[in-house]
Amino acid sequence: MVNDSTNHPRPCTDSSYPRQRTVVERMAMAIALCSERGVKLTPLRQKVLELLWESGRPTGAYEIIEALKTGSDRPIAPPSVYRALDFLISEGFVSKIESRNAYVACMHPERQSDCIFLICDECGSSVELEDRRVKQLLEEEAAKRRFRVCKPVVELEGTCRRCIEANPT
Repeated sequence: MVNDSTNHPRPCTDSSYPRQRTVVERMAMAIALCSERGVKLTPLRQKVLELLWESGRPTGAYEIIEALKTGSDRPIAPPSVYRALDFLISEGFVSKIESRNAYVACMHPERQSDCIFLICDECGSSVELEDRRVKQLLEEEAAKRRFRVCKPVVELEGTCRRCIEANPT
């Protein structure tokens, strides 16, 4: 069965998409994408991206800074980490979850698309959805109002399946 994302929302972690990539495979893809795009994935940018992929959950900038300090004898300046995050966002490797002021690695940066995030209020996890219908609807509605969207952010807060199953009340 083909999963057509133009007709149905598709979680990036669904079983119809090829197996999940390892961090090593994702990093190789990121390096290749940067090379194709003519941009540089510096060691700091690479480490920040690795940390986000390893974390697998929305992570704040200061939590990233603390993780970078572990195993390093050099201080890590917040502006350096924010610049790395800005780069990673601009290249589609990372998204910012605005409501949490946190960052999450994109599951499929090779497809540079706007995502919808389902954010669990209980455990803090997030799931990335890609749905062209929602994007198209929002763009159409904005255009009707002569509104130009420059930063689409769609975040839905609620309770994830794991938390519902753990506490079914």
